[in-house]
Amino acid sequence: MPDILLVILAVVFVLGIAINIHEFGHFIVAKLFGMRVEAYSFFGLGPRIWGFKVGHTDYRISAIPLGAYVKLYGDEETSALEGGASRDEKVPDSELYELRPRWQKFLVMLGGPFMNILLALSIPFFGALMYGVPAIPDPIISYVAPGGAAEQAGIKPGDKVVAFEGEDNPTWRKIETGAAISPEKPVSIVVEREGQRVPLSITPAKVDRKGQAFGETQMKPDEGVQEVVARVSNSESPAAKGGMQTGDRIISVNGANVRNVGNFQTMVQEGKGAPLAVVVDRAGQRQTLTLNAELSETGQARIGVELLGKGSKAREPAGVGDAANFAFASNYEIIALTGRVFGQLFTGQRAVKDAGLAGPVGIVGIISNVVREDGFVGLVSILAVISLNLGVFNLLPIPLLDGGQIMVLGVEKVLSWFGATLSMAVREKIQLAGLAVILVLMVFTLFLDISKFF
Repeated sequence: MPDILLVILAVVFVLGIAINIHEFGHFIVAKLFGMRVEAYSFFGLGPRIWGFKVGHTDYRISAIPLGAYVKLYGDEETSALEGGASRDEKVPDSELYELRPRWQKFLVMLGGPFMNILLALSIPFFGALMYGVPAIPDPIISYVAPGGAAEQAGIKPGDKVVAFEGEDNPTWRKIETGAAISPEKPVSIVVEREGQRVPLSITPAKVDRKGQAFGETQMKPDEGVQEVVARVSNSESPAAKGGMQTGDRIISVNGANVRNVGNFQTMVQEGKGAPLAVVVDRAGQRQTLTLNAELSETGQARIGVELLGKGSKAREPAGVGDAANFAFASNYEIIALTGRVFGQLFTGQRAVKDAGLAGPVGIVGIISNVVREDGFVGLVSILAVISLNLGVFNLLPIPLLDGGQIMVLGVEKVLSWFGATLSMAVREKIQLAGLAVILVLMVFTLFLDISKFF
């Protein structure tokens, strides 16, 4: 399948589901309350270009390929984006959105974000039930990259991280994500070494991942006991010259047993380029190889082989409770990290260009990278993230968004206490102001997307 077609299908799959599950939320709540739905555009805004009618509802494709919409009879505030004013059709008052109680309108507006958040929770929940939850290794360090952020901080193999950013007993995931949003920013870390707590400060190295800036500690945790299997792809590498072959299982180095990938890398590094006596298991037969690691300019010893860790408990079986906890925790982590990034923006600790904000071009780029590297299976996780962000973003009190319409309902409720109300003209002006804000945000994020190419 040509790359461009693959990307188009991936974008349609992810954005189509994320946007339509949102609109379906509005649609189903309105239907449950007996409101008449005039149109459901599952692709595009503006005038209808194709569709079919079932009952009173016209299911359609619209002209402007941006999003989707559900149009309810009696709701004319955003009619310009929803194919124009309602048809001249006699509709019972009991089916009109505008004549319904505010609490019903509130639930209709809430239905879209609710479905997005529900989808974001459902994906990791069912994934955990089927495949288990990722096993999180204890934060015991097995490998420290020479010259990297961890080594510069004074961290050594065998250290156990007992505090990170002021939080005691952090998980490895907490350390990874905390470092990821703090590139080139000092972060407090406390390690336990020979029974003593050693307070340190680590400055995660700034790395570029698909156009986004992230921080890396440049150290690895102890993954427990696992088989270390070699994959040799370069015939000129020190490993190949020493006789190592793809599929060799590495048993020991200089008489010391190899526990896992990080442990083996540390053993190679400690050799400082001296000949290494490496025992491997090849088809049931043990052989001793002599390898001469190469030292890079940074002092890192390499043997030029890809290492695969097998037998480690990458995932653990999960029941319903564990799967629910995992789904909630993974979504909360995304929201919390996003909040911290925006906090860094407002306090000047992070530049806007490094905030990871993505507009239309950026989102398409992320989806295309995922589908090329991980296939359509990889799109499921990115769908959960985009759906969560879409749900939360729509709850912001910006006119035109669901949160803005909920805010208007609140304003109307307060005005009703004084016998006043909002006229249709005022409501339309509020929606136009919201549209202006959305357009400015789109242009700004589009500028950030395009600037990354230069």
